[in-house]
Amino acid sequence: MTITSTPDDVALKARHRAIWALGDYPAVASEIIADLGEQLVDAVGIADGQRVLDVAAELLDVGRRLADAAGLTLTWETADAEALPYDDRSFDATISCVGVMFAPHHQVAADELVRVTRSGGTTGLLSWTPEGFIGQMFATMKPYAPPPPPGAQPPPLWGHVDHVRTLLGDDVDDLTARQQNLRVTHFASGAEFRDYFKANYGPTIAVYRSLADDPERTAALDAELAALGDRFDLGGGAMDWEYLLVTARRR
Repeated sequence: MTITSTPDDVALKARHRAIWALGDYPAVASEIIADLGEQLVDAVGIADGQRVLDVAAELLDVGRRLADAAGLTLTWETADAEALPYDDRSFDATISCVGVMFAPHHQVAADELVRVTRSGGTTGLLSWTPEGFIGQMFATMKPYAPPPPPGAQPPPLWGHVDHVRTLLGDDVDDLTARQQNLRVTHFASGAEFRDYFKANYGPTIAVYRSLADDPERTAALDAELAALGDRFDLGGGAMDWEYLLVTARRR
């Protein structure tokens, strides 16, 4: 499947780039969800000597600095997840950890992931579920956010196994999926979660900026996000954030 980008699509992708550059997403990645990457790598079975593509891995400048500090040699490229600049069957593994799920056209992005995976190679995806905490956070923010352009699909759909199975289609075998929880103990209250995400998480910051001239709606969103955090509180400031982990072998 191919798709011709419309002006609305181009604008949306530019907006996405700007949104994820807001705040301090690397802090979220390192302080809150760092364990997810390790879970995905283990599930895919990535080993020395493999050629691996990580789609939507990290903000490029930050990623380069972190890789250099760790003594790693990685190739970082700016590209469109819906039009990857690589030959067919180029990689031993293609992965994305809560990244490709934010591409607007799910089928096109999935087709690209599978296309660049070699025969017998593995595609691994880790995505927030719609029913889990982050999926519910996006559902809470949706009424306050500007509407996406026609054709853009909700990111948390990648957290439904039937949706992912349909996206990957007949080009893969041995698809396995499991729902798991990330235990988060960073926030003492729903209000503390809300304030952290207002300061650090690009999509949350963007929604609040769109409400800058509407103090009533800002206050309403403040209350709803704090209530969401409290609703998921297991006691003692612990929360479980549900995600779906999928692996599949390229035919």
